[in-house]
Amino acid sequence: MKKLIWILVVIVAIAGIGFGGYKVYSMGFDGGEKAGYDTGYSVGENKGYQSGQEDGYLEGYQTGTDDGMVEGKTIGYADGYDEGEQDGYQSGYTSGVTAGTQQGYQNGYSEGQTAGYDTGLTAGFGHGYTIKDPTFAEVQDFLTRDRTDEQPYIDPTYVCSHFSRDVCNNAEAAGIRCAVVELRYSSGNGHLIIAFNTIDKGMVYFESQTDEQAKPAIGLKYYTTIIPKPGYFYPPPPQDDTIQDMVVIW
Repeated sequence: MKKLIWILVVIVAIAGIGFGGYKVYSMGFDGGEKAGYDTGYSVGENKGYQSGQEDGYLEGYQTGTDDGMVEGKTIGYADGYDEGEQDGYQSGYTSGVTAGTQQGYQNGYSEGQTAGYDTGLTAGFGHGYTIKDPTFAEVQDFLTRDRTDEQPYIDPTYVCSHFSRDVCNNAEAAGIRCAVVELRYSSGNGHLIIAFNTIDKGMVYFESQTDEQAKPAIGLKYYTTIIPKPGYFYPPPPQDDTIQDMVVIW
């Protein structure tokens, strides 16, 4: 009987010890869980906040930077384009006007200088060459070299007026001043010869068809005023060639 009681006591003690250990375990578990939760929550909150702050900052910074750069580029490009366009237009316009003015001035100056030079040359020297009053010897030398007198007389296509014109043009081309002289006859007809105002013998006249010297004067018959070449003489012409007027044309 005592043995049974002892066994029961042992069982009860063991049960008590087990229950008490369970309670202690439960209390420790609950306390540890709460402490662990609080500690873990706090640590997790701090870690999460810090991590979230860093991640959020980085992501926000990157997003803000990207958006800012895009918007900044857009605004900056627009502003830069407008400002650059305005500056470029103004600079180009100014440069263009300046360059155009300078080029226009240069072109105008060059063309004006050329035109003025040509005009002045023609006005100052006749037809681009200088002519002078010759000596009598220079006239004789010129007429000897000139070949106009070798042209055939063809009425009416090449007559005295054509001879005189060509001798006069040839003389001026050689630098000698020459005049065409119109002789007006009593009969109403006329004749053209040439003349030179020499610096040693004064006005001298020549028959342009033959290069013979003549000494015409008003009231004289022209054929009698010609100094014929040796072996030649002039008979009276069929019309009256008495000189009524002489017109010297330079």
